[in-house]
Amino acid sequence: MTTTVTTSDLVPGVWPSTASRSADGVLEIGGLDVRDLAQQYGTPLLVLDEDDLRARCRAWRQAFDGWPSGADVAYAGKAFLSKAVVKVVQEEGLGLDVCTGGELAVALAAGFPPARLWFHGNNKSVAELERAVAAGVGTVVVDSFEEIVRLAAVADRAGVRQRVYVRVTPGVEAHTHEYVQTGQEDQKFGFSLASGAAAEAVRRVVTLPALELVGIHCHIGSHIFDTHGFSLAAHRMVELLAAIRDEHGIELPELDLGGGHGIAYTAADDPMSTADHAAGLRTIVERECAAAGLAVPRVVVEPGRAVVGPTTVTVYEVGTVKDLPGLRTYVSVDGGMSDNIRTALYDARYTAVLASRRSTAEPKNVTLCGKHCESGDIVVHDVPLPADLAPGDLVAVPASGAYHRSMASNYNHVPRPPVVAVSGGVSRVIVRRETEDDLLALDVG
Repeated sequence: MTTTVTTSDLVPGVWPSTASRSADGVLEIGGLDVRDLAQQYGTPLLVLDEDDLRARCRAWRQAFDGWPSGADVAYAGKAFLSKAVVKVVQEEGLGLDVCTGGELAVALAAGFPPARLWFHGNNKSVAELERAVAAGVGTVVVDSFEEIVRLAAVADRAGVRQRVYVRVTPGVEAHTHEYVQTGQEDQKFGFSLASGAAAEAVRRVVTLPALELVGIHCHIGSHIFDTHGFSLAAHRMVELLAAIRDEHGIELPELDLGGGHGIAYTAADDPMSTADHAAGLRTIVERECAAAGLAVPRVVVEPGRAVVGPTTVTVYEVGTVKDLPGLRTYVSVDGGMSDNIRTALYDARYTAVLASRRSTAEPKNVTLCGKHCESGDIVVHDVPLPADLAPGDLVAVPASGAYHRSMASNYNHVPRPPVVAVSGGVSRVIVRRETEDDLLALDVG
């Protein structure tokens, strides 16, 4: 029996919205043949569907636009940040959260309005805080007692009153990989709710004239598929808002519930829609505030992966096919853990397709691996690809937009791949390919 690869292998939600197959079975994104893109830009290559990115930004904004109490959607830049993406985020009406001085620098270089920035991080330096305050960053999320003192001193010297949130660790364990859980007690982020540290942080902030406490923040983890964890987190955060009201006589106007909404990496994944996620959060927050006798605050959410993850496809060229009888077949491509560390780091699961031609060969489970000097350099585990796959073929891995380029490295001195945006049959480089000259320029001997 043979299988013909058709558009049915491009599962909606896993692949960008403009991904399709041409009459001869070639993958097209944004109206462009991936063979032409590979020839023009080389491989490995990250192809970002700009139309899909804009649609996802709009879907998140529109899902929260109807909240009577008001809401903000701040794109989590750590997922993937470039000047071009910052401009799209701004044009589509989203805010932006950054967590290092480098991410702040990209946002400012792209002309993003500083007042629409949220600045995170568990160990912001004095220099980073000075830059944020000088630039007019809208909200700094304080993460430690030391940072409260540092930021107050920086703001005082600058003669400004800096808006802040207190980051809270609500003691909620999200059902996701342990490395991306951030709401449980044993955690480097935030102030523990259970220990009383969060309440103490609030006490210290409200006594400092240079700081204006406007809200509290939590983030329970990443790649979450339901609202159970968010429900428990919201319950505990609203309890803290009520305790702040009772102790200090103030109702804080903002509540940031972070990000973490998951995406589909394979057909087996079934994340909630953006609209359902927003509706679920609204029900939870309004219910908890009613029970606590609080006005519903302005809510902030911080999607990153859910905005950019499905927009991007990585295109690789096959280099070798190594069949180990009775064990497995290794298909090696010209990238790997330097452009996608997630499989090695989190045992993340992906899918892949033959992208450069049609095949009628029977599918065969193979291990798609990289070129790096590590046995753990796996791109996709046990993925069905045509048995006639050969060197020179192109394969494509979807859902590559989040944490691929942003976590890329130069392991084995492999230059990082470019990001090319496509839309309406036109392509443009938004992050150029790194070169060996770039690597050598840093090596001063």
